[in-house]
Amino acid sequence: MTVKAYVLVVTDPGRTRRVIQALHEIPGIVEINEVLGPYDIVAEIEVDDLKDIPPILGGKIRTLEGIESTTSLVTLWT
Repeated sequence: MTVKAYVLVVTDPGRTRRVIQALHEIPGIVEINEVLGPYDIVAEIEVDDLKDIPPILGGKIRTLEGIESTTSLVTLWT
């Protein structure tokens, strides 16, 4: 079963483009969109197992320089 998660990202002003470039290098991220509103980026993660999401979120995304905060939304069904 495929598991998807959407990560809503707030970046430091002026670093959004750098964060987007870094997100493109992370395996499991299948789509990245720069958006307007309270968030700067929406990234879509797609993996085979729910246990694969926390290492991507905590170990790869949240450690990127320029990220102020993230909100994660994990889908129940796809």
